[in-house]
Amino acid sequence: MFASLTPEQWTTPSLCAGWTVREVAAHLLAPLETRFSWFRVLRTVVRYRGDLDRYVDEQTREWAERPTDELVAGLRRLAGRQLNVPFVGPFGPMADTCIHLRDAARPLGLDVNPPPSSWRPALDFLTTTNGARAFLPASRLTGLRLIATDQDWAWGEGGEIRGPSEALTLAVTGRAVALPDLRGPGVETLGNRITS
Repeated sequence: MFASLTPEQWTTPSLCAGWTVREVAAHLLAPLETRFSWFRVLRTVVRYRGDLDRYVDEQTREWAERPTDELVAGLRRLAGRQLNVPFVGPFGPMADTCIHLRDAARPLGLDVNPPPSSWRPALDFLTTTNGARAFLPASRLTGLRLIATDQDWAWGEGGEIRGPSEALTLAVTGRAVALPDLRGPGVETLGNRITS
């Protein structure tokens, strides 16, 4: 997808507040090229005083200064690399990749979307304690039942929210743009929680 974009598309605002499509691509590449070490993690936590969101934003903006061809080549070269990130394991990066692909594709009107079988582990992960802790406020899904309409997947108890796996994932991770694709009595509750 990124290889086919025009210069104007690279500068399009993504669904990630403050990031263009270029920053999303850079964010996807950075962890693939960065070698993990506990020393680096501890140094980063200390340097950023525990504000890992600020670290990710600064790292992403730095990587986004790379030429477009370099970003695309890196994503292609490392597409098969599996990451097992501390605290979130391998499903954190997988969920992150699915979500950020749509963060870039949706504003461009591109129908580049992982299949439901790829969204399933992302949804499973996001509804676990580790996934919720990493990607959304713990109370966001309280009293809600999520039901995918494009595969056999459901989770939770309470006000139902039905829709495609992609829209469910984007909405629970705070992307209000996906709310119109969802149906059910729990949609308003979720909308209030992500927009307040």
